Amino acid sequence: MNASGQAARQAADYYRVAVEDVLVVLDDMALPLGRLRARPDGSAGGHKGLADVMRAFGTEAVPRLRIGIGQPPEFMDGEDYVLAAFGEDDQSVIAAAIESAAQAVEDWLFEGLAAIMDKYNRPAETGED
Repeated sequence: MNASGQAARQAADYYRVAVEDVLVVLDDMALPLGRLRARPDGSAGGHKGLADVMRAFGTEAVPRLRIGIGQPPEFMDGEDYVLAAFGEDDQSVIAAAIESAAQAVEDWLFEGLAAIMDKYNRPAETGED
């Protein structure tokens, strides 16, 4: 996944898709577990796969949808954390986030990036006031 830029660029070139019509979906340790955030551009934020995609397209203006996976425990390296299975307590949260992300991608196709930013970039409802 860290070297996904070449494949993304080749697919975009083959289908004659502009970079602004590509949506990269990725995990993000900087977001709380299950939180979604869409953006039109920006830095890779340390994400090697996104950095490779941006390098392949030659721009930071690559639309992306980040799915929060939370921070690794103090004893675990970040690379090991992103490859590890989710704990039992986190399974339902990440399953719901994946469903929301899939819906966000569909919404992006029909409504555009601004619409999904407005709809999904909010903190998850906690039921608390």
